Amino acid sequence: MSEDSIKNFRTAFNQFLKEENLEHTFKQKRLIANWDKVMGKTIASRTTQIFFKDKTLFVKLSSAPLKHEMQNSKAKFLDLVIQEIGKGEVDDVRFL
Repeated sequence: MSEDSIKNFRTAFNQFLKEENLEHTFKQKRLIANWDKVMGKTIASRTTQIFFKDKTLFVKLSSAPLKHEMQNSKAKFLDLVIQEIGKGEVDDVRFL
């Protein structure tokens, strides 16, 4: 596949997401799919559930000390999420 055809596909796909109002959902799903890359294997292995409700990201962790640490590092965590999916997609995060 040539580089031009990849660019054309990417442009068409992004246009489709925009027209169908699916950009936000696609970015959320991409974050969940890439969770281990974004957060690292240690945190990912202790994550039991990830979901969105409105613009709040809920992360259920199996480790109470990790949950406490993540709550204290909330701003840094949100920065990592923004780097992955962009601004305006997540307003808050809750650790369960």
